[in-house]
Amino acid sequence: MWNRHPSRRQLLQQIACGIGHTAFLGLAAVEASAEQARSVLAPKLPHLPPRAKSVIFLFMHGGVSHVDSFDPKPKLAEWNGRPSPLPKPQFEFADTGNLLQSPWKFRPYGESGLEVSELFPEIGKCADDICVIRSMQNGNQVSHGPAALALHTGDGVFTRPSMGAWLLYGLGSENQNLPGFVTLSPSSYHGGSQNYGSAFLPAAYQGTRIGDGNTPFREAVFSDLGVSDQSELQRQQLDLLQRLNRQYQRTRNDDSRLEARIQAYELTFRMQMEAPLVTDFSQESRTTRSLYGIDDDPTDEFGRLCLVARRLSEAGVRFVHVNHSYPRNYWDAHSGLKKNHTTNAKKVDKPVAGLLRDLQQRGLWDDTLVVWGTEFGRTPAAQGTDGRDHHPHAFTMWMAGGGIQGGMTYGTTDEFGYYVTSNQVTMHDLHATILHQLGLDHTKLTYRYAGRDFRLTDVSGRVVKDILI
Repeated sequence: MWNRHPSRRQLLQQIACGIGHTAFLGLAAVEASAEQARSVLAPKLPHLPPRAKSVIFLFMHGGVSHVDSFDPKPKLAEWNGRPSPLPKPQFEFADTGNLLQSPWKFRPYGESGLEVSELFPEIGKCADDICVIRSMQNGNQVSHGPAALALHTGDGVFTRPSMGAWLLYGLGSENQNLPGFVTLSPSSYHGGSQNYGSAFLPAAYQGTRIGDGNTPFREAVFSDLGVSDQSELQRQQLDLLQRLNRQYQRTRNDDSRLEARIQAYELTFRMQMEAPLVTDFSQESRTTRSLYGIDDDPTDEFGRLCLVARRLSEAGVRFVHVNHSYPRNYWDAHSGLKKNHTTNAKKVDKPVAGLLRDLQQRGLWDDTLVVWGTEFGRTPAAQGTDGRDHHPHAFTMWMAGGGIQGGMTYGTTDEFGYYVTSNQVTMHDLHATILHQLGLDHTKLTYRYAGRDFRLTDVSGRVVKDILI
C-alpha cells in the first residue's frame, strides 16, 4: 500500500525502474538518431515491380548531330547547298545558311534493318539490341548549359536535383561500401556539378565524382585508398570525429550538408576495401580489355570509363554517369563537322558496343538500363561552310537493356530533320521512362521543399510504353 510519507529508501526503491526507463529512452533516442543517419542510403522498396536495377548513362557532351548518326535524311543530299523549304526555328543559337548533306553514308544493320551511319559501325552491329528514339525534344534550350541541365535535372533554369540523385533518393543504394551514384570524368562546363548534384534533396544523394574532363582517366583512381595496416586506429579516430560531428550537428538543425560529410567519412572508410577491387583491371581477361578497346588508341580512355561503369553497376552502384565531355572531348561541331564527329566517334564507338556485349555476356543485360544521350542535336543547315549549329527541336538518343525493346526506332522527324513529326519525347518523358524501368512512379517520387512537392518530371512527363518489353 502506498505510504503517504515514504522514507527516502522507499521512494528510491519505488522509482528505480522509472529512472532506468528514462535512461533507456535517452540511449534509444541516440541510437535511433545514429540508425537514421546510417539508413539514409539504405535500400528502399520501389513503387512498381522494377525491370532494371541500375542505370549507365553515357553522356555525349556538346551535341551529336542526329542527321549524321542515327536519323538518315536522303533529302539533305538532294537539297544540299539550297535554302531550306521549311521555316527555320524561331529560337536558334546562331544564324545558319543553306542545307548541308551528311558526309557519311547510312546502311541497315541486323535483322531489324535499323539504319546507322558510318560513324558508328560497332554500335550498328548492336542494332537489334537498341531502341533509337528519333523524336527527342529539349524545349527551346539552344545553349549548352540550360540544355545539359534540362537533360540531367529536368530544368534548364532553376537548380534542381539530378536524375541520379532522384534515383538514389527513391531507391537507396544496394552496396553500402560504394557510392550509390557515381559520375566518371564529368566536365566543369555547362551545368558543371549541378548535372550530378542533389540541390534541395539531402546532400548524401549527390553523385560522387571520379576524375574530371580536364585530365585523362586512368584505372588507378583509388590507388591512395589502399587498406591501411592501422585500420583499427583509423576506426577509433573516425569514431571520435563522428561523435564530435554529431554533437555539433545538434546545434545546426540537422544540416544535410553536415550529414552528407559524416556519411562521406564513413563511406570512404568502407570503400578502402571494395573500391580498389572495382577498378582493378588485372581481374579482367585480355579478351575483355580488347572488347572495350583498352590499351589501343584512340579507344583506351573511354574504354576504361565504360569498363569501370560496368564493374560499378555490377557491384551495386545504382546510377553511373559516364561523360565524354569538355574540354578535351566534345561534339560541338560549329565548324569542321567531319573532323570533329569522326574523331569523337572513333573514341567511343567500340567501347560503347563493348559495354553492350559485355553486359549480355555477364548476364547483366536485363538488370542494367543503358542510356546514350546528348543535350541536343545539330542543324540540318550549315553554320559557315562545314559546321552545324545547336538544335534542341529534334534530335536522337537511344536506350538498351533493362526491359527496353531492341531493334526498333521510335518517333520521326521531317525529311530534313528540323522538327518532330510523330511521337515526340521530351526530357520529362525520358526521365519518367527511366524511373519507371527501375520501379519508380514519377508522379509519386516527390520531395517537399519551399512549400510544394517537387519531382524530377515537374508537372508533366509520360512513360513511353511503346518502347518497353
